[in-house]
Amino acid sequence: MSSVELVVKLRDALQMAADACQEYLERIAPNDDKWNWNPDNIKWEKAVGSSGPYERSQNKENVDFQKMVEDLKAHNGKLSRDGYFYWLFTNGDCVGRKKRK
Repeated sequence: MSSVELVVKLRDALQMAADACQEYLERIAPNDDKWNWNPDNIKWEKAVGSSGPYERSQNKENVDFQKMVEDLKAHNGKLSRDGYFYWLFTNGDCVGRKKRK
């Protein structure tokens, strides 16, 4: 076996190992990049608080709202997505969102 053949086999083996690692990480990694809820499907109402205007929702019957609340609970009640900051009110049944500057 030539040194070129050896390097090619080594490269292929390392690529297979890297692919296996990637598949494993995708299975166990938190699903932070993949959203299972769509904020456009949620009814938002305009509101004003001590920090200025924001939007809020209590759309409990909406599946996207329920998934958003689950996601917020998994992130300690706060997260940012697509230019918005979302938070879960302390009562746990209302969500606020505000456009990030």
